[in-house]
Amino acid sequence: MRLSTGGLIDRGGTLRFRFDGRELTGHPGDTLASALLANGVRQAATSVRLGRPRGIFAAGSEEPNAVVQIERPFPEPMRPATTVELYDGLVASSLPGRGRLAAEPDPARYDAVHAHCDVLVVGAGPAGLAAARAAAVDGARVILADEQPRPGGSLLGTTERLPTAKGPVSGHEWAAAVAGGLERLPDVTVLPRTTVFGYYDDNYLMAVERRTNHLGAAAPARVSRERIWRIRAGRVVLATGAHERPIAFAGNDLPGVMLAGAARTYAVRYGVLPGRRAVVFTTNDSAYEAVFDLADAGLEVAAIVDVRPSPGPLDEARRRGIEVLAGQAVEAARGAGEVSSVLAGGSEIEADLLLVSGGWNPVAHLFSQAGGTLRYDEDLAALVPGVSRQKVRVAGAARGVFTLEGCLIDGAGEDGPVPPGPGGTPYWLVPADDLGGHFVDLQRDVTAADVLRATGAGLRSVEHVKRYTTAGTAHDQGKTSGLLTSAVVAHALGVPVGEVGITSYRAPYTPVSFAALAGRDRGSLHDPVRVTALHEWHAEHGALFENVGQWRRPWYYPRAGESMEAAVLRECRAAREDVAAMDASTLGKIDVIGPDAGEFLDRLYTNLMSSLAVGSIRYGVMCRADGMVFDDGTVIRLAAGHFLVTTTTGNAAAVLDWMEEWLQTEWPSLRVHLTSVTEQWATVALVGPRSREVLASLAPELAVSAADFPFMTWREAEVAGIPARVCRISFSGELAYEINVTSWDGLRLWTAIMSDGRVTPYGTETMHVLRAEKGYPIVGQDTDGTVTPQDLGMSWVVSKKKPDFVGKRSHARADTSRPDRKQLVGLLPDDHGFLLPEGAHLVACAELPEPPVPMLGHVTSSYRSAALGRTFALALLKGGRSRHGERLYAPVGDAMVPVTVTSHVLYDPEGARRDG
Repeated sequence: MRLSTGGLIDRGGTLRFRFDGRELTGHPGDTLASALLANGVRQAATSVRLGRPRGIFAAGSEEPNAVVQIERPFPEPMRPATTVELYDGLVASSLPGRGRLAAEPDPARYDAVHAHCDVLVVGAGPAGLAAARAAAVDGARVILADEQPRPGGSLLGTTERLPTAKGPVSGHEWAAAVAGGLERLPDVTVLPRTTVFGYYDDNYLMAVERRTNHLGAAAPARVSRERIWRIRAGRVVLATGAHERPIAFAGNDLPGVMLAGAARTYAVRYGVLPGRRAVVFTTNDSAYEAVFDLADAGLEVAAIVDVRPSPGPLDEARRRGIEVLAGQAVEAARGAGEVSSVLAGGSEIEADLLLVSGGWNPVAHLFSQAGGTLRYDEDLAALVPGVSRQKVRVAGAARGVFTLEGCLIDGAGEDGPVPPGPGGTPYWLVPADDLGGHFVDLQRDVTAADVLRATGAGLRSVEHVKRYTTAGTAHDQGKTSGLLTSAVVAHALGVPVGEVGITSYRAPYTPVSFAALAGRDRGSLHDPVRVTALHEWHAEHGALFENVGQWRRPWYYPRAGESMEAAVLRECRAAREDVAAMDASTLGKIDVIGPDAGEFLDRLYTNLMSSLAVGSIRYGVMCRADGMVFDDGTVIRLAAGHFLVTTTTGNAAAVLDWMEEWLQTEWPSLRVHLTSVTEQWATVALVGPRSREVLASLAPELAVSAADFPFMTWREAEVAGIPARVCRISFSGELAYEINVTSWDGLRLWTAIMSDGRVTPYGTETMHVLRAEKGYPIVGQDTDGTVTPQDLGMSWVVSKKKPDFVGKRSHARADTSRPDRKQLVGLLPDDHGFLLPEGAHLVACAELPEPPVPMLGHVTSSYRSAALGRTFALALLKGGRSRHGERLYAPVGDAMVPVTVTSHVLYDPEGARRDG
């Protein structure tokens, strides 16, 4: 029922919304929950497991019941009605259990920012505002974040007044004045509608700011709907308040049962009475303050049922004509679908509202996430923050200070006694023979009987009880059920509540949408696409591309009417018989600089790098600590303390991460710095018998003969008038050069090479064929993390002289020297035109026996070769090097394809073509 006056809503505005098909109205400043109550809607959802009707139970993010489905303007499931700000055109429905995701893409924007501050204050209630003001006065850079749309916290739901120089003012006026003053300061950022949901190491916190949710369809299209804040704070003040807790009694889930403080908030803040005639069930004095405000607002209070024999405010209640049943408990709430009467003290009292206050739980979720300890306070009957390893202070109700004066003093960090406020009597569970209707977790439909069933089965840990019953696992993370469940467990075990403790608090404090967490990293921005400086030329000349890591690399260049097979064979012939070029810019490049750079590389590579002469290049392999191949590439020595390492395209980031990990964690004494320079260079591989001729025409000042420019050396030169670093490297076995220029000059270099008219561009498929013909393995294709250099026939790249390198000790293990390890071999199908599928298994018999069939190995690469005039494959085969010449079979479909095992080097085994 809407009151005729009062509340912080804008009564001059009318908002139209629809709930479960009913056209309703509310006012700006309402939540969906307050508007529903104002319209007399008592049931807001149906419970998940038992299908029982559920009403609005709380007034904030702790709401366990009123979880609704937003239908328009965009579908959202599982939104607490207490946190949905009302807007015109809102369409929502009650949820019979779980919600449903939208079938269409979300049109809203989401983004993220990073922020640093001296002090982050979480919560803009009296303690938080006092803390933020004190920090700002000291000159600190302050961020003040609060989940509510306006500052004030608990002050918004009470009638307390604060003294000012101009006389006493209401709590919300005081809060608005303080927040306004803070907003005008240049080093203070005030974030309303912002929930800090995660607290991690080194005072790193995450928050979600709801920027346009409250505007509905009127939200500006170009303003992000939600924003994730990633905040690094020098100090943190947690002024997160407290949650009122329920009591377990029969029928405590009926619509009409509500937390007393929530009812007070609906009356004071929203001008709504959630019922007409109430019974109040309490264990503490705070409920009396709520009762008095509600009675002043017009609520008929039938009785206060207080478990304490001598409540403090007894006289005031009686002065107001309110009956107090001291030393009594509510035995049951009764009604068909909602509360119609309350059984207490042996009498049945007619009422449509039952307000409950079992005490207050400090909101210690973030403190606990930060690694802080919690201790059980016997006086407060609550868990309060203990100690933390991080720079965090807890203030106000979040640490058990429940008076306004105490919160202001505590928030400001002032010296002197802090009045904590009255406590209460611990009272959790109303005894009964049947506890099947005493709910401890309303969202999960968990009753006290379920908890006792768990302890009866032998469970003693509250964590195990949580998993057995699911109590505390719903969207509300046990905000109202957590400690109540622990208390029932303690009751069952006959131990103090503090001995049981509570389950772990984990982020997020409140649900956060995946859309907000993803931000703009979705759709085409989900994974960045990297292209080289030559990409435009490749696209214009009809290249088809493949993804290699995040790079888009030319796969092959088909001519009109040409198949992939024909195009690749043509490109291979050009590289073997004439001259061809490939964009090799994507190969990872890492500068390794420092006096200990050689020593550092010696420890990572299997062969020696420190002995490399300036001007020379050496091929190397890196292994993991288990001795298995991790990556390969070349090491170029540019100066005494300067090496350039190249990696495979897909592994570039992983190799840099690997190098940094060893440098920073194991060998910090080495004077070495690493820098990725992949994007700074464009690289063109010029390959083929006539490559020397083409290079000579482009770089007339460069001596290119085999004697002047030996294999595995590099030279500085001008190529096509562009300063370049030219390397005599070959990954095809042919005479080849890699020409490196700055990425700015890459397209000009490539265009100059192609304008020669003799050079054929080739892509990654041809590169794979050329490498495989020579038996050069491709890391990640011919290896799978279980392959040593020795398995690949590359014992020559593993130094026997070096005292140590990563993986060396593993190479001495008996397992890595077993003769039946899988080793790289070549395969020649009997049918020269048959292309073995990659991944095909290899067996010894021409007909498959009954399973299990002994599998000898598998095909890793398979191609058609122009140079060999046939198909071939590489494979990992048990004892492969001792099987050369053997006939094996590959089951392909219903056929057994015969193949002959051969050396993995199938073309130019003597290496005669390398020097042209």
